[in-house]
Formats: sequence, structure tokens, C-alpha cells
Amino acid sequence: MTWTRAFGKGSGWLLQKIVNGLALSRISPNTLTFIGLIINVVAAFFFGYARADNNVRMFLYAGLVIIGAGLFDMVDGRVARQTNQVSVFGAFFDSVLDRYSDVALFFGLLVYYARGNRFFYVFLAAFVMTASLMVSYTRARAEALIGSCKVGFMERPERIVLVILGALFNRWGAMAPALWVLAVLSTITVIHRIRYTYLETERRKLALNT
Repeated sequence: MTWTRAFGKGSGWLLQKIVNGLALSRISPNTLTFIGLIINVVAAFFFGYARADNNVRMFLYAGLVIIGAGLFDMVDGRVARQTNQVSVFGAFFDSVLDRYSDVALFFGLLVYYARGNRFFYVFLAAFVMTASLMVSYTRARAEALIGSCKVGFMERPERIVLVILGALFNRWGAMAPALWVLAVLSTITVIHRIRYTYLETERRKLALNT
């Protein structure tokens, strides 16, 4: 067994133990989702509180806190399935709070750059925040029309990983290039989904006319 496979197996075992404990506690999956949001707000506070003299430390704290929030993001659905609490509202609630979490993180970065008078990056953080919402919106709107629209790369897990990497390695200025990558790939994903939805609606219109 390779070390990567052993690590993956060990991580899966640990995650399942956490899910088992949470299931026994009878905690609501929606409560876990809400706790994840609160943790992300704490991370946003660390971003916004950072200054030139402490940004490495504050960004490191933010990155670690986001990792903690990710744990709740991973377990809420598993707990719901294990305790037979899966519901349409639960999926809706999770999606809505994910959007709030995204906005909170990028708003924290926006505040950080604004306090440092780095106005170009204020604009970039605002653009990435908008683009991340549009990635989710285009999928939701498309799926209301055509049933499925999973094309495009920059989903929420990829966005969160980039933010975490930018935060953890900001000692070397990693957050700025992370935002650039987010801006470009999120925009490409939105365009891809618009194009895919257009082609799919045209294909269905043609099928109805033949």
C-alpha cells in the first residue's frame, strides 16, 4: 500500500468516526452547515484585521480556520444521510449558506486591501467575489432550464482550495496570484456554462421542430 493510499484511507476512517460521533449527538445537519458559515466569518475577520506588519500571521490563521470550516462542509451531508435527515430544504440551505461563506471570505480580503490602500486589489477581490457567485448562479439557473449543467472547472471546492493556499503561503505573496487565477478561471467557467446552456437550449429547440 502506497503512503498516499494509506493517508487517504486513514483520513476517510477519521472522517467517518467524526460523522459517527456527530450522528450520535443528534445534532441537526443544518446546524452543522450554519456552524461552518460562522467559522468562515471568523476567517474573514482575520483577513480584514490583517495589516502590513501582521498579515502573514493573520492570513495563516485565516487559512487554518477555513480548513476547519471545510470539515463542517464535508460532514453535514454525511450526517444527514447517516441519520436519515436528508431533505430538499437541507440541500437548499447548504447552498445558500455556501454563498454567504464565499462572500464573507472575499469581503474580508476586500477590507484588507482597502485598509492597505491597495485599490486595484480591492477591485480584484470584488470581481472575484462577483465571479464566484456567478459560477454558482449560472449552474443553478441553467439547471432550472436544462436539468444539468456541471461543465466548467472552478467549482466551490477549487475556489476554497485556492483561497486556503493563498492564505497559508501569503508569506511569499501567494494571495495575489491566487486571486488572479480565481478571476480568470471563474470567468472562463461562467462563459463555458453560458455557452453550454445556449447550445443545449438550441439543440432542444431544434429537436422539437423536427
